[in-house]
Amino acid sequence: MKTPRYTPLAQSLPSTVPFVGPETQERTRGGAFAARLGANENIFGPSPKAIKAMQDACTEIWKYGDAENHELIQALTTLHGVAPHNIMVGEGIDGLLGYLLRLLVGPGDAVVTSAGAYPTFNYHVAGFGGTLHMVPYKHDHEDPASLFAKAAEVDAKLVYLANPDNPMGSWHRGADIVAALDLLPEGTLLLLDEAYVECAPEGTAAPVDINDPRVIRMRTFSKAYGMAGARVGYALAEAGLISAFNKVRNHFGMNRTAQAGALAAVLDQDWLAHVLGEISTARDRIAKIAAENGLTALPSATNFVAIDCGQDGAFAKSVLDALVAQGVFVRMPFAAPQNRCIRVSCGPDAALTAFADALPKALSAARSGQIISEQV
Repeated sequence: MKTPRYTPLAQSLPSTVPFVGPETQERTRGGAFAARLGANENIFGPSPKAIKAMQDACTEIWKYGDAENHELIQALTTLHGVAPHNIMVGEGIDGLLGYLLRLLVGPGDAVVTSAGAYPTFNYHVAGFGGTLHMVPYKHDHEDPASLFAKAAEVDAKLVYLANPDNPMGSWHRGADIVAALDLLPEGTLLLLDEAYVECAPEGTAAPVDINDPRVIRMRTFSKAYGMAGARVGYALAEAGLISAFNKVRNHFGMNRTAQAGALAAVLDQDWLAHVLGEISTARDRIAKIAAENGLTALPSATNFVAIDCGQDGAFAKSVLDALVAQGVFVRMPFAAPQNRCIRVSCGPDAALTAFADALPKALSAARSGQIISEQV
């Protein structure tokens, strides 16, 4: 045998990843970024109590993590006022997306999302052979009515909607999403990605009845809680759907250190409030930097800000490349017309100062067609 006998589906897939990570880019450019503002990470970091809990847990890292995530789920039940059987913990939202798609989507099954929304979701759909249908954004917002109408048209098993949204930072009132559920076709599940909801205004979280079988919500410790590297997320849904995850999940996928850190983070809501204040301050500063350069920052309910560069995607890409050449890592949306923007993560003063210093040069280079030499 010269090669393994791959499945026809695997043979049909490209060897691509949704994102090229910053470390990969640093290896390519031969040096570290001066400001890491492109991965939607919470640079303000996790609770000191979470750090201490993870350090302490390392002494028992020889043990597998608790396969039932019992202590963390108990803390989350108190936080959300639901029962343990309504919560599933997994390896970040990305891991939970993979499990959900494995449960619901097979070759040819229809799935609906927004053109330009979270590409890792699309990656999982392709990986299980689903057929992806996309609808456009409406005024830089994902549009529930259009998503649900497309789901009815194609008999979709699943609809993906992020609130708040990545990459634009826009949001809907949670009550409006609940009202729109009347338009969701029978037999279609709404996957509501609430990764950024802690950063959003009051009323953004959708007040969905936990026993409503039409909706599954997903949350993460990667954003407001500052634990992206720990890979911890959780799903909220009615008991039957949560129980179904046990058919396909990696029961020992959660590592003990991450479990300990997430538990301590949930219990330290004072630190979360502190970080949310830092994020708000950083959003204001990013908007100010944009305005000083003649650009417009879009309103954001997340830990990043999309900045409208005022032209098309090619121009925004030139701005991005010129920032990266100066050691400032940012990203941009990949679908028009949202790709007229660059996307900048909130961060401490030093990182935002580096961005403020680099942006005028990047805009000048993009407008003149010049290429800035890599600064490593």
